[in-house]
Amino acid sequence: MRFDEDYSNFSDSTPHLYRKIKYHRLSKDGNTYASFGGSARLEYVDFNNEDWGRLGIGHNGFLLQRYDLHADLHLQNSFRFFTQIRSAWESGRKNGPRPIDEDHLNIQQLFFDTKVINRNDQTLTIRAGRQELDYGSGRLISVREGPNLRLYFDGAKLMYTTPKWSIDGFVMMADTINTGVFDNKSSKEVNLWGVYSKTIFPAFPNVDLYYIGIKRNLSVFEEGPGRELRHTIGTRIWRYGGGFIYNFEGAYQFGSFGNGRISAWTASVEAGYLFEDVSGKPSINLRNDYISGDRHKGDGNLQSFNPIYPKGGYFGFSPQIGPVNLIDLHPYATINIGRKMLAQADIVLNWRYSLQDGIYRPGGGFNLPGATSRERHIGTAYLASIVYSMNTYMSLNCGLQYFKTGAFIRDMTASPKDGLFINTRLSFKF
Repeated sequence: MRFDEDYSNFSDSTPHLYRKIKYHRLSKDGNTYASFGGSARLEYVDFNNEDWGRLGIGHNGFLLQRYDLHADLHLQNSFRFFTQIRSAWESGRKNGPRPIDEDHLNIQQLFFDTKVINRNDQTLTIRAGRQELDYGSGRLISVREGPNLRLYFDGAKLMYTTPKWSIDGFVMMADTINTGVFDNKSSKEVNLWGVYSKTIFPAFPNVDLYYIGIKRNLSVFEEGPGRELRHTIGTRIWRYGGGFIYNFEGAYQFGSFGNGRISAWTASVEAGYLFEDVSGKPSINLRNDYISGDRHKGDGNLQSFNPIYPKGGYFGFSPQIGPVNLIDLHPYATINIGRKMLAQADIVLNWRYSLQDGIYRPGGGFNLPGATSRERHIGTAYLASIVYSMNTYMSLNCGLQYFKTGAFIRDMTASPKDGLFINTRLSFKF
């Protein structure tokens, strides 16, 4: 989140080109200043059978590009303006860009902050305009850094923060993303709202509590299409750092879908251990998710969970299965190779939670119906990735994923094929 970066500590340092870019003094006391930054990302993606043979695409290699520039103006510790433009491109994909791939030029963020309360131990800030959102582990609201397009919203947010506790309230509108220049369309109505709080307990579990509401004129599930009004209440108990790490999260959803009622839920358990005193600081981790699906297709009611705006890589990079109607078991391990390289290996086993519901895409969109199949196992993904941080500004990510189709995919696909995904991403940020 580029707007969270703080370069005010550069005010007393010896100026050179980079520091002038990140901190440009505009007043004698240094409390009024401007900061500039940007990034560029090139990614080559090589997919084999991303559709498991359903559409007959086979090999599909393509290039993704993303560029952005931002400016951050601070006015006497009380007012702040932030703006960012984005350009994202896709080339070479056989079946054209996905909704997450291409947007030639757009205003990604444009907001102002004003601090109503500004003390050492507490702040109350109002933010209005176009902005990115990211909460918790990214299961429900994420900026979605993995895909080529990051998410943004138009609206207002109220943020209260103390050293151990924070709470945000927000009211937002989501845009329809088009691929041209400044051609995205605002919904012009509130369709996302909520409250998210975080409490930090030193030496004890940290606790998040949240409520999220969404309204969509058309949502599609195995149950069918319909107008959706959904409320989510949930909690997250977590601890990261040296030694034992964990992340437990549960959420319940209710509301209306067409003329029927919504009753859905999810529960996630993640635990691991970071060996800080061992060379390479390896970690071993295990994640297990239960995400509800519809129980009775055609009865008008809906038990399919809606992940709202989920993190694209929550189930491994470039996942093929989305967090709806899903049981997954996900062991993974990490290790540092030297001081600049991090390696990770994952196995993700996927099953349908309900046999009356199908499978969904990583963003939550409906993918493949399943009410006619009695098979539960979707497939197993095997992943390996390396992140090489060349310096402060540049990094290289390389990953490989092999998806072994399970009985459900083989049952619902005429000529099922295992999937192979390879990607190489070079990133630059200043």
